[in-house]
Amino acid sequence: MSASARRSRTRLFAAATLAVAALTLTACGNDDASGTRDEGAANSSSTAKDSAGGSSGGAAEGSSEGKGKSESGEALGGADSGGSSGSEGSGSSGGGENSGGGTGSDPNDPANRTPCTADNTSVAAAPVSRPLNYMLITITNTGSTMCDLAGYPILKFDDAQSVPPVIEDSKPQAVTSLKPGAKGYAAAILSAGDGSGGEGRTVQGLQVGFQGSDKFTDAALQAKGVHIDDKLRVTYWMSDSADALAS
Repeated sequence: MSASARRSRTRLFAAATLAVAALTLTACGNDDASGTRDEGAANSSSTAKDSAGGSSGGAAEGSSEGKGKSESGEALGGADSGGSSGSEGSGSSGGGENSGGGTGSDPNDPANRTPCTADNTSVAAAPVSRPLNYMLITITNTGSTMCDLAGYPILKFDDAQSVPPVIEDSKPQAVTSLKPGAKGYAAAILSAGDGSGGEGRTVQGLQVGFQGSDKFTDAALQAKGVHIDDKLRVTYWMSDSADALAS
């Protein structure tokens, strides 16, 4: 082959090589450009979806939280309301118990006291050895509540039309009160020891009355009776027998 032919083939080969290289570069450029565009689109699409999803998720979460708070608020509000009602109800119930219980069941409460009368007491009378010519009158509360002994005993011996006067100096500072089963006392001075009360007489029966009541109760005397004269007197009711006999 001639030198001219070899040079011609060399040029053609070089030209072909350049053309192939150019085509290769063009193809790579297109791939890069297409890849960049696709990636950008994908990223944009992904970002948009993420944004949309995030917004949707945020909205859903916000809605869920808002609903939860609302429900929680309603629940708390209901609990508070129920608690208030419960407290008020409990208070009313407590008031009911207090008003129902009261002190009505306490027989010793001052509000439940009653006067001592022939209906709720028993009375006994017996002369004592000292002081001379004294008789001790004992009263017992047979009722179920505390009773008050007002004033002094009203004594009626046999069929007497009058009652003995009271010794004013014997008046206690407070009214004598008797719990159920408790006793009270008064003393009767039957006669004067010096004969200043007249001849006197012997009596067999005694009835005891109470201040503010027209009922009398019998107090049995000793079989031989007791001697009384015009000096007959009686003390106020007291809570101690020694005080009554010292008047």
